[in-house]
Amino acid sequence: MKKVIVIGAGFSGLSAATELASKGYEVQILEKNDHAGGRARVFQSNGFTFDMGPSWYWMPDIFETYFNRFGKKPADYYDLVRLDPSYSVILSETEKIDLPANYADLKTLFESYEPGAAAQLDAFMEQAAYKYKVGIQDFVWKPSRKITEFLSLKLLIDAIRIDVFSSFYKHIRKFFTSPTLLKLMEFPILFLGAISQNTPAMYSLMNYAEIKLGTWYPMGGMHHIVKGMVALAEEKGVKITYNAEVQGFEIVKGKVIGVKTAAGLQEADAFVAGADYHHVEELLGDGLRNYDEAYWDKRVMAPSSLLFYLGISKRLPNLKHHNLFFDRDFTVHSHEIYTDPAWPSDPLFYASAPSVTDPSVAPEGCENIFLLIPVAPDLEDTEEGREKYFEQLMDRLEAHCGVSIRDSIVYKRSYAHRDFKSDYHAYKGNAYGLANTLLQTAILKPTLKNKHLDNLYYTGQLTVPGPGVPPSLISGIVVATEVDKELKG
Repeated sequence: MKKVIVIGAGFSGLSAATELASKGYEVQILEKNDHAGGRARVFQSNGFTFDMGPSWYWMPDIFETYFNRFGKKPADYYDLVRLDPSYSVILSETEKIDLPANYADLKTLFESYEPGAAAQLDAFMEQAAYKYKVGIQDFVWKPSRKITEFLSLKLLIDAIRIDVFSSFYKHIRKFFTSPTLLKLMEFPILFLGAISQNTPAMYSLMNYAEIKLGTWYPMGGMHHIVKGMVALAEEKGVKITYNAEVQGFEIVKGKVIGVKTAAGLQEADAFVAGADYHHVEELLGDGLRNYDEAYWDKRVMAPSSLLFYLGISKRLPNLKHHNLFFDRDFTVHSHEIYTDPAWPSDPLFYASAPSVTDPSVAPEGCENIFLLIPVAPDLEDTEEGREKYFEQLMDRLEAHCGVSIRDSIVYKRSYAHRDFKSDYHAYKGNAYGLANTLLQTAILKPTLKNKHLDNLYYTGQLTVPGPGVPPSLISGIVVATEVDKELKG
């Protein structure tokens, strides 16, 4: 039995390891931290349970597909509930929109903002459904190692039909003119790490995922997905070793023979790096890495985040599970993320209150709050800066809820660039990986195979297919398929 070592127990690492184990390999995961999940780790304090990272459960079909590969289903590991409203958008102190889960109700809402918008939404969604079908069932499952993967006539026709070569910004404005509707429709693009002007129009598939497939929540928290994946991996025979940071590689004649940890050399026949791609390249050193520092410095990174985890000793009115504070000018904020990187002058932010849906994540009568400001990567991260933004967010959150919050905070923790670097070796302290711009799509992303070492592969949000939880699950399967093909070849 050949052995494969996977570096990192995030979504992509667990996915790759489970797929390889199911194909008959001996698989060991070496995880830097003390439990699995990568950015989807969890911690508990004062009776509160905090998901540290991802909080949106979209594309439920991808999770179904993942577990079905191994004869399982998500319900074997966690209970899903569909959120209704899907989320709330705060546009000003006096205007708030709750996005209904029911499509007919959503059409009525759109029509109230712009005559004819309901019919336009139907037309938009018809195209988006096709893009989702082609994009998710075909394009994202390609390893993107050679241009010839995309040279069939059908794929060329599909690429044109799903608007790979035009921007989402132009595409959405063919359907709607209302500034409010444009804000609502451009919101899912934020998950791709780029502004709509730089994002291919094919990603209207995200709108299909959000509107038609729904926004869900796994009861107990997002980490229950990780618990399920870990249980499945171990059931397949995967061994996970925690507190086992990879510090270097042992290389002989163009092959990795082992990775170095504090416990010594760990040997295997092949290696899959689910850790930060740039960090792994640094460990390899010049001459063995795929890309030099100049290459990485020119990549368009998805944003980092300033996060606050709060335990509140009372319930807060006017909050839904997901709350988007779009009460400021996103043009200014996005400029400060992508064009002229700086700490935002007046940021938009996101507030998650999972305790609205799930009483298990907070003590009785209390609220579990997660706050996030998207910010540019590679900024100076200080306690003073964090506190400045915390006060800004509290002012706006208290105004929205209509009650004092500061005097009821019983737990508080912040998290930003230096934590992403320390915990995940995240390049420039990024939170989401590589932005999905046109020039960073498919074969234009960092490749999943090392060009100099015969048996080293990469998976996760800095390679194909891109950032996000569902793409990370796919990334693991894609790279595992390539490893299996080449080890058996």
